[in-house]
Amino acid sequence: MKAATDNHLIVTDQDRDILRRLAAQQEKIAASPVQREKAELWRRLNDLQPQRPMVWITEIPWHEMNVNDELTLRTSTAWLQGIERELRRRLYQWRHLPVDMIMDDYIACPKVIHSTGLGISEDVDVRVTDQNSDIYSRRFHQQIACLQDVDKIKTPMVTYDREATEQARHVMEGIFGDILPVREIGFKGKWFAPWDELIRWFGVEQAMTDLIDRPELVHCAMARLVDAKLAELDQWQALGLLDRNDDNTRIGSGGYGYTSDLPGEIFNPKLVRTENMWGCATAQIFSEVSEAMHQEFALQHEMRWLQRWGLVYYGCCEPLDGKMTMLRTIPRLRKISMSPRIQINRAVKEVGEAYVFSRKPNPAVLAWEFWRPDAAEQELEDFLQAASGCCIEIILKDISTVHYQPQRLWEWASIAMKLVQG
Repeated sequence: MKAATDNHLIVTDQDRDILRRLAAQQEKIAASPVQREKAELWRRLNDLQPQRPMVWITEIPWHEMNVNDELTLRTSTAWLQGIERELRRRLYQWRHLPVDMIMDDYIACPKVIHSTGLGISEDVDVRVTDQNSDIYSRRFHQQIACLQDVDKIKTPMVTYDREATEQARHVMEGIFGDILPVREIGFKGKWFAPWDELIRWFGVEQAMTDLIDRPELVHCAMARLVDAKLAELDQWQALGLLDRNDDNTRIGSGGYGYTSDLPGEIFNPKLVRTENMWGCATAQIFSEVSEAMHQEFALQHEMRWLQRWGLVYYGCCEPLDGKMTMLRTIPRLRKISMSPRIQINRAVKEVGEAYVFSRKPNPAVLAWEFWRPDAAEQELEDFLQAASGCCIEIILKDISTVHYQPQRLWEWASIAMKLVQG
């Protein structure tokens, strides 16, 4: 997380008026009773006592969403535009596709945290199909080809710039303080996907063949990367940079983290620890890898991370309905991602009522040349019938395009809420 330089912290009267008008809209929404009602519904779901399926939309193609200049930025500096962008997107989502979202009742001031990083980054060729989109194809060049190359992975060193954080907070309080409180925020959980990084350094095809041809190299690289990630996590905790995520924080690739099972009995609000929080992991590239190999090359290494957290979410885009024997070994596992590629009947039988069934509808329905709301509704209805009795969250994500017709997403949101509310 980076703060702006002093020059970027300058706020004109016009900038201040723009941001205050947006914050006033957020404050009004956040104060409405529906926020508390939705929070309770999320809590019940995550406590495995659902009242109904919950719905959330994320990973939106924002470059296709702007209608009537609702998302057009008007402040004058990059730092302020970052704040404005988040406000406008939040308000836009509430107006057009709120489903079960919950509006923050504060303004977040990210703590200024620096890391020396892992010492290695991707060497990649990219192919872009839409210049306005941040979604593109990539081909990775191999950087880890032998055991000696594993030494390229370094242990990050973390520092917290308290002065820069307080400086930014002071400016933000001058803008928002009488409308919404400004809250310094560190890490509210962290996406843990070591295989997402390894494939960038091995190359996708090479990484998969090395599972068979050079397992020692794969294990060595995975162990070294998890060592580095755990060392970084220890520094975050020691520096007081962790924040509770049992609120309207996204957990893993799923929905919100409200639960009565966190922060747990041992909790110091001045020093949040991993056992007071949700954690997650995923090995998306292992979609076609057997359960045994998934266990050997991913989960046994990820377990060193997962055992640290109070509750756990596992998975993202990889189909996991055939790997439940493996997943049941994860301590305090509560939510499991169920991608569009699962066999629904098997998944329902395997997950049952023991875990939250984090269903990911296929976003391709929004990308067809012609929008078919009837097909979208039928897909959702068929799933809800098949999964009746499960603890369900429906998370629409990975939305690469809506053909520059944002109304498709608005209509999908209305359809989904009609079905889950009966």
